[in-house]
Amino acid sequence: MSRVVVTDRTFPSLDQEERAAREAGAEFEAFQAKTAEEVAEAVRGADVALVQFSPFTEAAAKGMAPGGTVIRYGVGYDNIDMAAARAAGLKVGYVPDYCADEVADHTAAMALAMLRKLPQADASVRAGEWAAVKVSRPLKPFGETVFGFFGLGQIGRAVLQRLKGFGFRFAASDPGLSAQDAEALGVTLMDAETLLREADVISLHAPATAQTRGFFNAQRLRWMKPNAILVNSARGFLIEEADLAQALKEGVIGGAALDVFVTEPLPKDSPLRDAPNCLLTPHAAWYSEAAIGRLQGLVAEDVTRALRGEGPRKPVPD
Repeated sequence: MSRVVVTDRTFPSLDQEERAAREAGAEFEAFQAKTAEEVAEAVRGADVALVQFSPFTEAAAKGMAPGGTVIRYGVGYDNIDMAAARAAGLKVGYVPDYCADEVADHTAAMALAMLRKLPQADASVRAGEWAAVKVSRPLKPFGETVFGFFGLGQIGRAVLQRLKGFGFRFAASDPGLSAQDAEALGVTLMDAETLLREADVISLHAPATAQTRGFFNAQRLRWMKPNAILVNSARGFLIEEADLAQALKEGVIGGAALDVFVTEPLPKDSPLRDAPNCLLTPHAAWYSEAAIGRLQGLVAEDVTRALRGEGPRKPVPD
């Protein structure tokens, strides 16, 4: 009999996933494995592994049934050892499309709040001040503001659509974006250095690759305008966090809004906690009640596909 295993989860129910497994005649087991060793033990012999946050390592990949399938609950798959999974002959899928609207909404909201300096204004009023100009200066009108995208894929384009009514001038750096597509989107295409030097706000929408990991480091942050804002709802690894915290403290850039971090939850000793003009949210951009059901429903669909011998709905790209 086939076996479906959930390694870890934060969901209140696994009804959809279990129903898909049972209807296909498979066993279903759910764990709360945290360590690599616990995950490897949980998935030993499994035909399908559903993984949320726990590490899926080489040992886990080697222990699964031949030709097995791994599905990551989420947009990214950084916790999956892809080289090991491929070497073991496993099929790996993910769910990049379950929360695009929610992430776009959250990203746009963070950017707008920081551009209008709402967190600073709120803190000022609570401290007994009533000094709009003092708190807000300098502040450009949106019609004079260059809104930049570091990566302009599905979610970046959704953010762009949400912001078009505000009058921004848009720019983007994305090696996969053609000049023709950029023109159709109303975006000025730039190389990364030019984007950093010219944009007033940069929203990150790139994957964490060998080329982009730690891209926003001390040197590149100094390319940015002193009042520029960095917004990240993509991958924590895109930013050297200690460098960003220092840049904020020194006034190298004007502010940051971050929903993703290298280590989550954000460590208590992270320098970002004390950095000025830094809006922090707890990896919440994906969330709505509808998004959770959507995610689990799409994963359940992948369970059905896997037990039929089909590939994942959204395979992890090579």
